[in-house]
Amino acid sequence: MSLDSLPHDLRASRHRAGSFAELLIVALPMVLSSSTQSMMHVVDRVFLTWDSKESVAAALPAGILFWSCLSLPMGMVSYMNAFVAQYEGARKPDRVSASVWQGIYFSLACGVLLMIPAIWSSNIFRFVGHTEEIWPLEATYFRWLCLGGASAILPAALGCFFSGRGQTMTVLLVNASSVLVNAGLDWALIFGKGPFPKLGIAGAAIATNLANVYATLCYAGLLYWYSVRGPYRFWAHRRFDRELMTDLFRFGGPSGLQMFLDVAGFTAFIMIIGWIGPGELAASNIAFNLNTLAFTPVIGVGIAVSTLVGQRIGEGRPELAARSTWKGFILGGGIMLACGFVYVFFPQVLLIPYAMYADDQDFHATREIVVVLLRFVALYSFFDAMAIIFGSAVRAAGDTVFSMVVTCACAWGILVIPTYLTWKLYKPDLLASWGWCSLYVIVLGFAFLGRFLSGRWKTMSIIHRKGSTPDSPTSNDSSSPTVFCQASQD
Repeated sequence: MSLDSLPHDLRASRHRAGSFAELLIVALPMVLSSSTQSMMHVVDRVFLTWDSKESVAAALPAGILFWSCLSLPMGMVSYMNAFVAQYEGARKPDRVSASVWQGIYFSLACGVLLMIPAIWSSNIFRFVGHTEEIWPLEATYFRWLCLGGASAILPAALGCFFSGRGQTMTVLLVNASSVLVNAGLDWALIFGKGPFPKLGIAGAAIATNLANVYATLCYAGLLYWYSVRGPYRFWAHRRFDRELMTDLFRFGGPSGLQMFLDVAGFTAFIMIIGWIGPGELAASNIAFNLNTLAFTPVIGVGIAVSTLVGQRIGEGRPELAARSTWKGFILGGGIMLACGFVYVFFPQVLLIPYAMYADDQDFHATREIVVVLLRFVALYSFFDAMAIIFGSAVRAAGDTVFSMVVTCACAWGILVIPTYLTWKLYKPDLLASWGWCSLYVIVLGFAFLGRFLSGRWKTMSIIHRKGSTPDSPTSNDSSSPTVFCQASQD
């Protein structure tokens, strides 16, 4: 079978490999897709702001603790994007399909495990020590999110089949429609509209779970269509593959640990801020929520960079991977600078949706704090783009251990421990805490830039050069595959 006879969604003959046009084809749908996901969280917080100050204050600690539990499996299963991209670049469609199946099996197993923390949700948040008005709401929100853990991971696993192959428009359409589903369910379940009961903060979590189920069904339907056509033969490669699962733990494990340690550090940071009171916690929640308007589009650019780098590594052309990365940084950095301008000069405009139906007296003080916090967001946003883009590039090649170590060191050594010591040795200070947060992001950005410039990632790969599965149409060697990631990951 000739290479040209294989469908290759990412490869477009109209655009030169490594060009800005090629990047935009992959990145723009992912930018829009990530933006729709950030809008889902914004809508949740806006509705909860209308519900009560306590609800919006409780959503961030509970949500971020859930993400701490979810981050390890989510980081691992999201790394399937790199497997799909590199196997696609190496023209091994059977391994593409088999990789996605391992992600599905892993997601289902982790979904069961994620239900366990729901049992102790009340004890967890009572122990944290937030006020009596906050912790029961935190426990309720966390409990419902944990029960829907599998629905949160499965769309990420299934979506890798499309994003890793550059078919990012499909991901955009699924994510955008799931946001609409979530918004409608939020309105109905939080406030009790139509035939639905008024569930408050529990309704927000249930709406998120149901929107994720909708996304899972959409991807499942599309993959069923792919299973009966083309060289991928998705259904034919559904068996458990021990070799691929081992590779997932070998390379995706450090990536998942990185996400876990990063989110866990951020969780500890949020819990510390929650000791001040619901007003400061609500303000931080809104500020971080608005930060997602810049952060998540750049995550989309990072996914595009990861896809292109994986493709080029699979093809054996790392220099083109570097070229795509720099273009991705120009795009991502530009997005961050534009959003930072808005944060500094037009913060009141961003706060209009939150203020519409909120209690004026309660929200006035919160709004003044948010305006100040958004200046911190504007300060570190550009460096956040450095961490996202260059981190995505080196991880896509297989340099996941370094990413894990540097993220852990920065998250706990710069963010959590200094913030805690500031509170214990001096006094609770919201602005000082956000100063440590800004420094953390800045240092992390330069750390990933330095690793990228070192070029070590160019010698790495995560796929098997020889052979594939026994029934692979591209296999030309009956011997066992050999991993050609010769570079050690320090």
